[in-house]
Amino acid sequence: MPQTSVVFSSILGPSCSGQVQPGMGERGGGAGGGSGDLIFQDGRLISGSLEALMEHLVPTVDYYPDRTYIFTFLLSSRVFMPPHDLLARVGQICVEQKQQLEAGPEKAKLKSFSAKIVQLLKEWTEAFPYDFQDEKAMAELKAITHRVTQCDEENGTVKKAIAQMTQSLLLSLAARSQLQELREKLRLPAVDKGPILKTKPPAAQKDILGVCCDPLVLAQQLTHIELDRVSSIYPEDLMQIVSHMDSLDNHRCRGDLTKTYSLEAYDNWFNCLSMLVATEVCRVVKKKHRTRMLEFFIDVARECFNIGNFNSMMAIISGMNLSPVARLKKTWSKVKTAKFDVLEHHMDPSSNFCNYRTALQGATQRSQMANSSREKIVIPVFNLFVKDIYFLHKIHTNHLPNGHINFKKFWEISRQIHEFMTWTQVECPFEKDKKIQSYLLTAPIYSEEALFVASFESEGPENHMEKDSWKTLRTTLLNRA
Repeated sequence: MPQTSVVFSSILGPSCSGQVQPGMGERGGGAGGGSGDLIFQDGRLISGSLEALMEHLVPTVDYYPDRTYIFTFLLSSRVFMPPHDLLARVGQICVEQKQQLEAGPEKAKLKSFSAKIVQLLKEWTEAFPYDFQDEKAMAELKAITHRVTQCDEENGTVKKAIAQMTQSLLLSLAARSQLQELREKLRLPAVDKGPILKTKPPAAQKDILGVCCDPLVLAQQLTHIELDRVSSIYPEDLMQIVSHMDSLDNHRCRGDLTKTYSLEAYDNWFNCLSMLVATEVCRVVKKKHRTRMLEFFIDVARECFNIGNFNSMMAIISGMNLSPVARLKKTWSKVKTAKFDVLEHHMDPSSNFCNYRTALQGATQRSQMANSSREKIVIPVFNLFVKDIYFLHKIHTNHLPNGHINFKKFWEISRQIHEFMTWTQVECPFEKDKKIQSYLLTAPIYSEEALFVASFESEGPENHMEKDSWKTLRTTLLNRA
C-alpha cells in the first residue's frame, strides 16, 4: 500500500484539551454558555467568530490565553488567513489596548501588558518560526515590538526580551533553511532499468544480506532513517493537509504550497523502501536465495513492529505485496509464512485498520509510561495519519450555521498533530551504522517494468493474463532497445 502524494510539549503539556486553566483568566464567555462571540461548554471553548477568536489570543492586563489555545489557534488560523494577516490584526488589537491603558487610570500597568505581549510573540516564534520567513510577517513583528518597547523605556527589560526572541527566531529560520537546502540536494535512489530479457545480475552482485544479515539491526537502522526524515516535518506542514483541501480558503494560502516539501520527501521515502524490498527479492537468481530474502524481510518487518516503527513495517509489507513479488508462487511456497500472516493481520485494512489502531494505541501507552528512549518510539503509518486528518476535516465543517468557526473540530486536529509531533521528537537510541544506511538510501531500485521482467524470468507466466502481459512487456522493451 505505497503512499502517494521545540516547544510543542511546553506549549501544550501532556494533552490538548482546551480546558481553561486555573489562574489563566477567561475572556469572552462563561463555562456553560457564551457572551459576545465566543461560546464555551463546560469551560471549553467550542466556537466563535474569527474576530472574537483573534481577540481571545491577545493578552490583556488581567488575562493571558491558555497555552493550548495559543497553539491550536495559531495552527488552525492559517486555514482562514495567512500568518502575516493574523499578525497584523494582533498588532491592531495591541494598539487599541495600549491606547485604552494610556488614557485610563491603569497606565502603570502598561509594562505588565507589554511583557505579556512579548511572551505571546515568543511562544509564537518558537512554535511556528516559519510563519516569519516572509517580509510581511517580519515587518509586522517589528512594528509590534517597536510599540511595546516604548512602554518600558526606563529599564529596558522588555527590549532585552525582544532582542533575545529575535535572535532565537533568526537562528531557527537559518537552521530550517539550511536543512531544506541539504534535503533538496539529496536525490532519490537511482532507478535501475534492471535486466533486459535474459540478462540476470551476476550472483556476486551485492545485496542487502551482504550488507546486513541481522533483522533487528536493519530494523534499527530503518528507525534511524524514519526519525531523521520525520523530524523535518512541522505542525504547519501537517496543517496544509487541511488548508490545501479547502477550495474556498486555498487561494488565501497559496504562499504556503512550498512548505509541503517535507511531506513529499517522507512519502518518497516510503515508496523507495517498498520498491527496494521488491528489487532485492526479484533480482535474486536462485529460488532458495529468494526464499531466504523474503523470510529475512518478514523478520525485519516483525522487528520494526516490536520497536514501534509501523511506517517501515507497512512499507516492507507493501513491497512484498507488489505484483512482481506476490506472483512468485513457487518461491512463496517455500517460505514459512506464519510470521507474515501475523504481520498482515496487524495491517488488515478491514474496519478502518482496527488491528493496526489497537497496536498503535498500545505503543502510544508504552511510550507515555516509558523510562527509556527505546520504549518511547512510535512511528505511525504516515499515509493513515494523513487520511485521518483528511477525513476529520471532511466530516466536520469549518463553520457552524451561525457563522462561527467550529473550534471543536480544530481542537481535535490540533490534538492529533500535537501527538504526532511528540513522537517525532524522540531521540533514536540505536547506534548509527553509516554503511547500512548508505545502502538503504542509495542502492539502485528497479523500475516497475524491470521488476516484472525479473519476476517473469524467475518464474514464467502461469495464466493467459500473465502471458499477455509478458508478451507485451517483451515487445515494448525490444522496440525500445
